[in-house]
Amino acid sequence: MHVNGRVALVTGAAQGIGRAVSEALLHKGAKVALIDWNLEAGETCKAALDEQFEPQKTLFIQCDVADKEQLRGTFRKVVDHFGKLDILVNNAGVNNEKNWEKTLQINLGSVISGTYLGWDYMSKQNGGEGGVIINMSSIAGLMPVAQQPVYCASKHGVVGFTRSAALAANLMSSGVRVNAICPGFVNTPILQSIEKEENMGQYIEYAGHIKDMMKFYGILDPSMIANGLIALIENDDLNGAIMKITTSKGIHFQDYETTPFQSKTQ
Repeated sequence: MHVNGRVALVTGAAQGIGRAVSEALLHKGAKVALIDWNLEAGETCKAALDEQFEPQKTLFIQCDVADKEQLRGTFRKVVDHFGKLDILVNNAGVNNEKNWEKTLQINLGSVISGTYLGWDYMSKQNGGEGGVIINMSSIAGLMPVAQQPVYCASKHGVVGFTRSAALAANLMSSGVRVNAICPGFVNTPILQSIEKEENMGQYIEYAGHIKDMMKFYGILDPSMIANGLIALIENDDLNGAIMKITTSKGIHFQDYETTPFQSKTQ
């Protein structure tokens, strides 16, 4: 899919990966709905992007993605404003081992809700033109992490859901492709959460272990994730693909064997 002229909705758009993704989409000629719970950060992001791009190219909406009705209303506002939806980036995420229900609600629940809402508007079954959904997972979605078991579970869930949803989208002839990105450590505000007891709970005493992992694996710039996302959108052959991005190997893909009753999706 060519990005130019498309309408994208990005959750968690005000900072970090979401902001980098939004900027990359705008550079490619898309219109972008910036969705974030943080009103101040969202308005600051919108203002900064307005200095680079035409103000009508973006729309900021404050939304708690864990609230299904808020999220549903947000999708409706975006489509009413821009007239359609072509690209969805389910990027919003948190790290909170203490309030683990919140982690599951945002990291996994909102991805599932968002994907289904994206289908509602984009699926050819519903009169849509098809589209692309990108779900943000993590390398922690492909390997165990002792200090963040719930975060890890949520990101494993995103991978499993994305691969299954991609098959379902094919089954339904929806015209929608669903892929995921699994980055390593990225230079975003979420990295600071590992030093807070309110986020780490009983695992706070192991924060040093995570810092050691960061030193070992290195930290990615958000722009690299944005580059990978654009590649996933533009390659029409990718559906059910799990893109990995690391400092050591750059952009590459997780390989899976095809199982019985399933067609290979990447």
